[in-house]
Amino acid sequence: GGRPDDDHSKRGKKSIALQALNKNVLLWAGFFTASLFVYFLLSGGDFSFLMTYGAMSRMFGFGILNLKTFKSQRSTGISAKTLQLYSLVFFFRLTSIIRHEGYLPYDKSGDWLYHIIEGLALFFAASALYGISVPFKSTYEKDSDRFGEMAVPPGYGALYLAVPALIIAVLLHPNLNEDFLSDVAWTYAMYL
Repeated sequence: GGRPDDDHSKRGKKSIALQALNKNVLLWAGFFTASLFVYFLLSGGDFSFLMTYGAMSRMFGFGILNLKTFKSQRSTGISAKTLQLYSLVFFFRLTSIIRHEGYLPYDKSGDWLYHIIEGLALFFAASALYGISVPFKSTYEKDSDRFGEMAVPPGYGALYLAVPALIIAVLLHPNLNEDFLSDVAWTYAMYL
């Protein structure tokens, strides 16, 4: 065998891991419960609930990212470029749905809930970007986040996706809102 101290240390590590697992299970159970609540009480069981559910899933993912980042006070393995692009996605999606209804879910969740979910997703993405840029900058792995930095200044590699997607969105977009800027904003968010 081993020393009694080694056995106690292993039990302590298992206990910490089990506590972390239990917290994750509770988070996911809460998300699943909220999803059922929205489906049965706010969506009317309509097919367009899938759009709301997708937005809820993204929002939940960025919420978990914030929770883990700010709790551990580390930004290891998080891409600033991805967060920049997602912040653009949520911003442009919100600009499209605030004034118009063409791209909203048809059920009751499109009346107000979808707006709140997209707003929270933008807040969470921007908060995570702030976290890796300011308080936890020392743990950000800048050398590993080098996508698209061939002919642009360091840190601007996301432009390789953002600019071409904008050009294509201006040229090819639907017109469900019958408003050029709103339709381009929604399409840009989808292309990104």
